Amino acid sequence: MNFTPHYGWYYNSLNDRAPAWTGVEYFARFLTTNKGAGPYGSFQPLYRAMPGDFIQISFDGLTFQHNLVVLETGELPTPDNILIAAHTYDSINRAVDTYSFEELRLIHIEGVRAA
Repeated sequence: MNFTPHYGWYYNSLNDRAPAWTGVEYFARFLTTNKGAGPYGSFQPLYRAMPGDFIQISFDGLTFQHNLVVLETGELPTPDNILIAAHTYDSINRAVDTYSFEELRLIHIEGVRAA
């Protein structure tokens, strides 16, 4: 866990958690700027998707509203062969192209640092 106030990565309870646990932009900011404990990553082109990475969806082309966890990809990852898991509407092994979206972005997980 990373207990950095406002921008960390922790969950103690529904009322004591970092915004990155529920806010898509906070989640992206944490993963792509984290220099402390916890996971870290970078924005990459979609064709670099690997299991364990995250795809974020913008339904309106203005903001990103949803996180998807990459479970499996084709040899050359594309929206029709990237399978994900998601929670808002429980999904597992769902192809990304079954969503109606304006934009996608990939956060490639590069590693994790221990406390």
